[in-house]
Amino acid sequence: MTVLAIDAGNSKTDVAVVTADGSVVATARGGGFQPPYVGVEPAVDVLAEAVGRAFAQAGIDSVDHVSACLANADLPVEEEQLARAVRARGWSGAGSVDVRNDTFAVLRAGLLEDAEPRGVAVVCGAGINCVGMVPDGRTARFPAIGKISGDWGGGGGLADEALWFAARAEDGRGEPTALMRALPEHFGLPSMYALIEALHLGRLPAARRHECAPVLFATAAGGDAVARALVDRMAEEVVAMSTVALRRLDLLEEEVPVLLGGSVLAARHPQLDSRVRELLAGRAPKAVPRVVSERPVLGAGLLGLDHVGAGPEVYAALRRAFAP
Repeated sequence: MTVLAIDAGNSKTDVAVVTADGSVVATARGGGFQPPYVGVEPAVDVLAEAVGRAFAQAGIDSVDHVSACLANADLPVEEEQLARAVRARGWSGAGSVDVRNDTFAVLRAGLLEDAEPRGVAVVCGAGINCVGMVPDGRTARFPAIGKISGDWGGGGGLADEALWFAARAEDGRGEPTALMRALPEHFGLPSMYALIEALHLGRLPAARRHECAPVLFATAAGGDAVARALVDRMAEEVVAMSTVALRRLDLLEEEVPVLLGGSVLAARHPQLDSRVRELLAGRAPKAVPRVVSERPVLGAGLLGLDHVGAGPEVYAALRRAFAP
């Protein structure tokens, strides 16, 4: 049984062709996967370019099963829509396609017990998301589409909060914070007013707003009360999502991993990392937090092996193939 593993994020796509013995015979990298902005078919075209190169490298034109973990597949209805679009490309000769949100790739990559994978993952990158799984097929998840689904934080959310507090500190509506000086200085500007103007008029690209998050963490490390409170709130959100997912899967009283992924959590900012572990120890004492270092495309491949019923030696071989 051959598996096509796809991990497609907002900024890049990784694909791998995995054979029946767990060998990786081809890999390729492509562009970001953004169906909300370009439409479903153009987004799948981006996948197709990378898949085509991987298939050419492997000398094949199809596989037995496609395991695709895709950004922006936030709701089951979106997963179903994307699965139809992927199935229509004919990458699986049998039409066997499984599409999941890309957070599942991080979760599965970090679950080291391949025989009975169980646990929860929180991914905090530009946004925040959390999923969990147990061997009987049950999963826990959140819509994770922003404030309308109750989400707070991630790199983008922290950047917005930092700008909000800094703007109010400068004009007198809010409490003092060193963010008022640190944020404009980062962009080489003299004041928050100048930074607001540059962002509003597009002189600073919107994508650069994410640079505010590292400034926030640096300011918090310097002792600023407002910045430190935002970091603590981020930790609260991470633990709130993970404990809810554990409870939904009846794992709150079991010794299971809580995996921490995404750029914000993987950076291991001391205050955030220690606060997450402190709160988790109080609310889910048996949970074992661990920062995920494995590549998400490995997780997509492991999910594919779960689907085809691979043996333990196959899982081990695939993990070796992606070992650093």
